[in-house]
Amino acid sequence: MSLAAFQGQIERIYYEKDSQRGMSGTFMWFVEEVGELSRALRRGTPEEITGEFADVLAWLATLASIAGVDLQTAAGRYAAGCPKCGQTPCHCSEPSTG
Repeated sequence: MSLAAFQGQIERIYYEKDSQRGMSGTFMWFVEEVGELSRALRRGTPEEITGEFADVLAWLATLASIAGVDLQTAAGRYAAGCPKCGQTPCHCSEPSTG
């Protein structure tokens, strides 16, 4: 499934409910899911870790939809390599994910 198809599927499933909750409330749910991913990475099974990554991605997709951001377009920022130095792998002296 492409990133665009995933975002569309999440919109069909959750957009109405999540948009009514609003950006702030939905962001709080996203942060909670990131916490669950953190716990799974420390002591979860591979299946639990995979599930938590899926949940975080779903909440990120719904936040992007509420904000009017197309994730496929946003991901294009990294298509040519590091957005700061333009290299693959990154050659910046600072932490990654610019």
